Amino acid sequence: MKPLGSTLRNQWRVSPDQVDLVRPEIAPRIVEIAGEPRDIRLDLTRTAILVIDMQNDFCHPYGWLASIGVDVAPARDPIAPLARALPALRKAGVPVLWVNWGNRPDLLNISPALLGVYDPNGEGVGLGAPLPSTGAPVLQKESWGAAVVDELAPLPIDVQVDKYRMSGFWDTPLDSILRNLGVTTLLFAGVNLDQCVMCTLQDANFLGYDCILLEDCAATTSPDFCTHSTIYNVRQCFGMIARSGDLVAAC
Repeated sequence: MKPLGSTLRNQWRVSPDQVDLVRPEIAPRIVEIAGEPRDIRLDLTRTAILVIDMQNDFCHPYGWLASIGVDVAPARDPIAPLARALPALRKAGVPVLWVNWGNRPDLLNISPALLGVYDPNGEGVGLGAPLPSTGAPVLQKESWGAAVVDELAPLPIDVQVDKYRMSGFWDTPLDSILRNLGVTTLLFAGVNLDQCVMCTLQDANFLGYDCILLEDCAATTSPDFCTHSTIYNVRQCFGMIARSGDLVAAC
């Protein structure tokens, strides 16, 4: 019989006279790590990490946010811990998914309400506009600004998902991809913690995923109170908090 399915974790086996719907069994790989509000026991074979918006336009000194006067130094804080954590997670078989802004050049799926967030007067450098420094269109798919920062260059085995809202689940195939991968637990990293990371984490919670925020792998250019509020709400309502060093040690 031949396998039929895009991933080992969700396959049929088929022949001209039979279809076998029994999915392959995958031995669990259970680890225990420190967490908040409680310690966490999880199965790495059912886990994936979502790295959100670690892109030039958000994190590079010549990117979009920097060009409009935002101090992007805090957005670069997750780079070092992610550079240490991602190789260990890949080695442990944990899928790495890059969930990044990657707009259509014609912006046909972007509403005026969303455009107005970033260019309220119609006179600034908003989504799709050329950066004054490089001419690259802001957060356009396959542009320099939409690319992941060089320090965290994705590998061919990683999965890349374009998003068009603060939530990575809205109008994207992210949920379908995760279900094909057999994932039930999600690790969250990236920027901005109080915006795209939080919105994606909330939607994941609403969809029934176990949500773990890797606190040292997420950051924001917003004021400190936004970080405190987000950490509080994740711990209180939407998931759990952990640190990447504990996870790497457990892998």
